[in-house]
Amino acid sequence: MASPEADAFHELVRQFRDATIGTSATLPSVEDMRAGAEMTMAMVGVAPTDVVVTERQLAGRRALRIDHVRGSAPGVVLYLHGGAYVLNSIESHQKLASGIVSASGVGAVVFDYRMAPEYPFPTAVNDALSAYRALLEEGMPASSIIVSGDSAGGGLSVALLVSIRDAGLPQPAGAVLLSPWTDLEGVGETMLTNLGVDLMVQRETMFAIGAIYLNGADVRSPLASPIYADFHGLAPLFIQVGGHEVLLDDSTRLATLAAHAGVEVRLHVFPEMQHVFQTGLGQLPEADDAIALIGAYVREKLNVAS
Repeated sequence: MASPEADAFHELVRQFRDATIGTSATLPSVEDMRAGAEMTMAMVGVAPTDVVVTERQLAGRRALRIDHVRGSAPGVVLYLHGGAYVLNSIESHQKLASGIVSASGVGAVVFDYRMAPEYPFPTAVNDALSAYRALLEEGMPASSIIVSGDSAGGGLSVALLVSIRDAGLPQPAGAVLLSPWTDLEGVGETMLTNLGVDLMVQRETMFAIGAIYLNGADVRSPLASPIYADFHGLAPLFIQVGGHEVLLDDSTRLATLAAHAGVEVRLHVFPEMQHVFQTGLGQLPEADDAIALIGAYVREKLNVAS
């Protein structure tokens, strides 16, 4: 059963939906969606106080480097923010990434990949691969990198793993995926069965925003909808998803297919939780529990002592 704090958090979820994508198939302008998303994300979650944030450059793009105040453990989390490849920013996801740093003791880099409609698919994938290459070129071993992302950033993280393998680069130590959007075609069963309980994502708006990103590309391209990718040889996956999401099947199908390909997979479904509920850190007990699990996973994969 959801915590008493869940009702207040779910109201913030509704506000995010209303301020960004609305409740109909007719989308607001991209500018209005972006403004609404940034405004609402500023109200969601409580920033940890035991981290320090600096701006840096990575692969010629802006990034936020987040470290623990006591000094970060060896390794890094390369974080790719969500927002349907159109919305949000490194600033909007600073709190969430900071929570992972606080819980793990490992530093993070939140990377500013380019978004649609100005830069449609596959620009985001290419940018993410460039960021990963840059970390390697800076001397960071692949075994010391965790790739992570939420929603579209989660799907982008899977596409990045595929691109890393296909480029002949070493896989990272693991990937942490929060409610990953892996199927832009939207054929999962929960797209219908959870339609009445998902307070944020709706099929019509999801398809409309997905079309902005695809810009005519094949919806089943493995780098756009990585549910159709070949998962052989990919890094271990740690997946968290809410039980009330229409995108629940994007996670469960991914977990099943990856496991059948020999990938180590851990899947945690949080009952009654909404899309990327982890943004409610400091407000929602379930979010704090989820981030604590992420911190433990990052430490485990990077061999960092608790």
